[in-house]
Amino acid sequence: MSRHGRLQFDPAKAVAHLRAADTALAEIIARVGPCALKPLPAASLFEALLRSIVYQQLHGKAAATIHARALALLGKHGGPTAAALTHTSDDELRAAGLSRAKLAASRDLAAKCLDGTVPAWTEIPRLSDDELIERLTAVRGIGPWTVHMLLIFHLGRPDVMPTGDFAIRLAFQKLYRKRRAPKPDAILKHARRWSPYRSVASWYLWRSLELPASAPPADV
Repeated sequence: MSRHGRLQFDPAKAVAHLRAADTALAEIIARVGPCALKPLPAASLFEALLRSIVYQQLHGKAAATIHARALALLGKHGGPTAAALTHTSDDELRAAGLSRAKLAASRDLAAKCLDGTVPAWTEIPRLSDDELIERLTAVRGIGPWTVHMLLIFHLGRPDVMPTGDFAIRLAFQKLYRKRRAPKPDAILKHARRWSPYRSVASWYLWRSLELPASAPPADV
């Protein structure tokens, strides 16, 4: 854990780097303001990934309700842990609102936490982003996008570029006035100038979609 909570970087230093590296992004930074990226709390990767599984293809109140029901069930067996899930029946989890696919993914997540495929918190600092992506995508229902979100929003990793995120592609297209939706390779090529703070650049791209329309920046 760094001196910035769970963020593994200094936000002010990251913003200064991005402003100097990319004039178009610098305009977005000026309009959005300071980086307010703060990692979401979670006691373990199991807890964080279970939330991701529950929230897949759901939004807002429905997802939050099902997630709260699932946590309440696990609470009867000690809390949001892999062991607690193994002591919770399929019928209970289905009644809480988990689909069959999400139930299967949750079971696989628990199994892979217990067999060590999913690392414990204490192991995470020793693992690179790529190593975490490789290990966590071994879990049923967990893809690269989910792990990218985990790396940014739970682990506070500084240099993640989620090119599979629709909003990132849309924001990039708008900011740089691309006629067509950019391919991941094109975003990665441009994002070299943002490294080692591509997570922060991504955060500003997301925020840019919330800004009122203004005169477009110069093309790059």
